[in-house]
Amino acid sequence: MPEVPRYAMYSGCVLDQITWQMQRSGLLTATARLVAQGETVGTTTSAGTPAALELKRFGHFNGSITRNGSALGNVVSADITYANNLDRIETIRSDGRIDGADPSIAALTGSIEVRFADQTLVTQAINGEACELEFAYVLPSGESFTFTVHAVYLPRPRIEISGPQGVQATFDWQAARDSTVGRMCTATLVNDVETY
Repeated sequence: MPEVPRYAMYSGCVLDQITWQMQRSGLLTATARLVAQGETVGTTTSAGTPAALELKRFGHFNGSITRNGSALGNVVSADITYANNLDRIETIRSDGRIDGADPSIAALTGSIEVRFADQTLVTQAINGEACELEFAYVLPSGESFTFTVHAVYLPRPRIEISGPQGVQATFDWQAARDSTVGRMCTATLVNDVETY
């Protein structure tokens, strides 16, 4: 924060939660929530000069959603949240730091708002079956990001008729570990960066 000025270095950072939204327009923006063990405040200047990354952002119009390999139509918006549900070990210490942050049972949740045009998702929710959802972005230059959730369970939604417009339904989904694949999700990023 050079305007203040305040220069702080955070150590022992772990990711607690990452979330993003898919919609019709705009650029993809994710929110990451971190937990750090400690903070060291510099006196006058920053600890170093960060290297600039060439940023190439995905647009929401580059996005698509598929269900069991087929395009899922009539989707108005979608939210995805992956949380490690960190357990902060807040022991009494003379330096004021926490002992650490242990990951507990991870949770992958979200919601899908759809224009109610068929009963595919409602039937799945009533039957208590799982499906595979894939959230993907592909740029014309070849870069791509694919987030596959292997076992998604849907609750039975409330379908409300609120006015003269079309009827929309929101499914607050939750993912589980897929026994065949052996994991809950798979994230694949394709670009021209060799290492981070």
